[in-house]
Amino acid sequence: MPAPPPWSPDSVDEAARALPRLHSLLVSRSGALIFERYYNGARRDRPANIKSASKSVISALVGIAVGRGLIPGIDTPILTYFPELAQDPDPRKRAITVEHLLTMRPGLEGTSNRNYGAWVTSRNWARHALARPMFAAPGEEMEYSTGNTHLLSAILTKATRKSTWQFANDVLARPLGFTLAQWPRDPQGIYFGGNDMLMTPRQMLAFGELYLDKGHVDATQVVPAAWVEQSCEGRARTRRFGNPAFDFFRGFDPLGDRKYGYGWWVHEIRGYETCFAWGYGGQYIFVVPELDLVMVTTSSPDVSEERRGHRRLLFDVLDELVVAPMAARGSGLPQEPAIN
Repeated sequence: MPAPPPWSPDSVDEAARALPRLHSLLVSRSGALIFERYYNGARRDRPANIKSASKSVISALVGIAVGRGLIPGIDTPILTYFPELAQDPDPRKRAITVEHLLTMRPGLEGTSNRNYGAWVTSRNWARHALARPMFAAPGEEMEYSTGNTHLLSAILTKATRKSTWQFANDVLARPLGFTLAQWPRDPQGIYFGGNDMLMTPRQMLAFGELYLDKGHVDATQVVPAAWVEQSCEGRARTRRFGNPAFDFFRGFDPLGDRKYGYGWWVHEIRGYETCFAWGYGGQYIFVVPELDLVMVTTSSPDVSEERRGHRRLLFDVLDELVVAPMAARGSGLPQEPAIN
């Protein structure tokens, strides 16, 4: 196997410029920002719609709420927050826990793909998601569905007595040094759980570095360290397809065989276990603990036939021009930051 190329910000930039859908690429090593570039009209201060990478943020908020005792634990039945489930004719719904929602294994039929339109045009998103039929017992099988994380947003709203947006700013964003912009809400005013959050690439990087540092910001424990570890332990693989963002599971997938933790995907890149937030169209936060590495990308989220090709080429850039050189250098930091 040929030796990997040396770290070269110019090479990364040249390859990134060839991707017409790419908006930003940021790389940090051991907390130092070593590469930051914006493309195709994007700007540093412009928030990106991070799409389903929002699910990783929702997971962090649930972890904080559990750590503070606002949610008793991950084994808490969601019946606690949705007492109407006591009247549901399917008794399996009463066994669904917070952890089942986090791992996409409540057994509820999803709200995505053919079901998405009916869900987001319904009068009550939480009630609609809970009314879906069961296809498996809780914990048995994974089906990726944004309805699950929206239920978590509803639970956060009830448990904290704050909106998800306000709670997120109080306990997560402000300790990281920024304020989250408001994002869409459902007809009951519950902030969309698991989609359409708005963050700048630097805010995404700060969130990734929080997980790299096991939930710490300086001397403050923002997210419980145990939660960070548990979030990045793969527990389930997707066996059912329900979201158009994941239709490539059937074909080319540059991520190969990946697992799902608590709102984070888990995969190995060049043999290094990687925990990552994944949003439709190319919104990513990669955390590679063994290399002290965080990588962030944002891209055009518009539906396009080119999105699969974009994903493949983007992963080639990160794998060959970032991860491989970092791995070859061991613990040494690159000496040439590339920031604009």
